[in-house]
Amino acid sequence: MEGDLSQLKRGFVLVIVVILIGTGGYYLLGHEKWSLLDCLYMTIITVCTVGYGEVIPVDTVHFGRLFTILLIVFGTGSMVFFGSAIVALFVERDIGQLWRKKKMEKQIASISNHVIVCGAGTVGRQVITELIVTKTPFIVIEKNEKRIEELKKLLKMHDLLYVTGDATDDDVLREAQIERARGVAIVLPSDKDSLIVTVTARQLNKDIRIVARCHEPDNMQRILKAGASSVVSPNVIGGMRIVSEMIRPQVVEFLDLMLRDKDKNLRIEEALIPDNSNLIGKTLQDTWIRKITNLLVLAIKHPTTLKYIYNPGPDTVIEKGTILILLGTTDEVIKFRQALEESSK
Repeated sequence: MEGDLSQLKRGFVLVIVVILIGTGGYYLLGHEKWSLLDCLYMTIITVCTVGYGEVIPVDTVHFGRLFTILLIVFGTGSMVFFGSAIVALFVERDIGQLWRKKKMEKQIASISNHVIVCGAGTVGRQVITELIVTKTPFIVIEKNEKRIEELKKLLKMHDLLYVTGDATDDDVLREAQIERARGVAIVLPSDKDSLIVTVTARQLNKDIRIVARCHEPDNMQRILKAGASSVVSPNVIGGMRIVSEMIRPQVVEFLDLMLRDKDKNLRIEEALIPDNSNLIGKTLQDTWIRKITNLLVLAIKHPTTLKYIYNPGPDTVIEKGTILILLGTTDEVIKFRQALEESSK
């Protein structure tokens, strides 16, 4: 696109230069007896080859016909160059958009184990940003095409996967491959819409994790009963944040820096130990976790008691269904998940 704009600019400048040379040439050839307006008019009809009658008698001056011939050749060439640049700009843009759309549709058709983000507003953008940082595949559902374009510019993501439509529509959720998704983040402006999407998503995929935003605390239980795995209230979180800033400011500052550090991208992540993993039955000190990664095991959720063991010791045994709470960079977490997958084969 930038190359096409550059060609268009060069073509426009070339046409202007030819018009200026033509106007000035006729004015000088006529020894200033023809007005600049007549010279400009003669140049325009010559360059554009419109076939109007000559307003300047080029036969009455030396080199008049020769200058006109040269003006026709170079003027026509410049107009053709400028016109082709315009055509190329619009045609290539349309073809490029069509090609990108087809490519995106193929990617969406083949995606799995992804997160669907319903809504690309202010909160939705924060969700999407975190998914990008943690390298989690996702698809955005947004009915406002303009908001999608703004999001792509903001995130500098021309390959953003999205579906344009209403998230409360069953077909739109299916288009986002909800049957193969791992989760749905509902960040819509209306609790009513959040409730509808929750019910629909649970019907289309009974195993999917649904996290919904709720504006009114009274609606939290309704959305949970409708099938949401978790409901987040900005009002409740905002109150907790204010209290935390008051009584534990250093902790809040540490967590904020951890999330905003672009070099390290530290995150607290979780990992479920598969039933056939070679980690089962081993103590933490005997596993390969610290040997191939720099992750810290902050806690373990016991598979039967469902209780957390904080700061587990090296003799803690990993059982089937154990959930590890880990602290480390996103790259280290990805490395761990890949090794965990390999250990389960």
